[in-house]
Amino acid sequence: MKSLFIGRFQPIHKGHIHTIKQILAKDEDIVIVVGSAQYSHTPDNPFTGGERIMFIKQALMDEKIPLERIDIIPLTDINIHPLWVSHLRSYVPYFDKAYSHNPLVKRLLEDGGIVTDSTKLLERSTYSGNHIRDLIRWKNSEWEKFVPAGVVDLIKKYNLESRIQDIGETTTKK
Repeated sequence: MKSLFIGRFQPIHKGHIHTIKQILAKDEDIVIVVGSAQYSHTPDNPFTGGERIMFIKQALMDEKIPLERIDIIPLTDINIHPLWVSHLRSYVPYFDKAYSHNPLVKRLLEDGGIVTDSTKLLERSTYSGNHIRDLIRWKNSEWEKFVPAGVVDLIKKYNLESRIQDIGETTTKK
């Protein structure tokens, strides 16, 4: 069985890894969909699609998760909800069901005839991209304990903390 796991992964954190391990434990291979892949350099989406794929691959290797059981696919937004599932299907390999903790995404998948499943979340208020980005923005090193070590190293290596701090609370037009 092959399952979809959709997220923005801004950045991937230990909560995401917790979910990936639960799906793999159900004997399901995974297509990880990096949503909103075209966005970067904004407060909600500071990392590029390519950076997020690099982070995910590093995190999977750090956790010794077999890469042959995982596909990683970037997906751009089309901002037309009734067409989104068709758009998704055109980018990803065949799959049997999907996982998302985003209520809108789950509703769109179900409305599109896709079976959804759930996993147990790992302290959602702590293990959230929003929380982690805020900690980085505030120059609070606590963020490092919520993100896989190899991802922390990549963020530091490429000085991506400064991007988040520079962007700050900036808002942009869509």
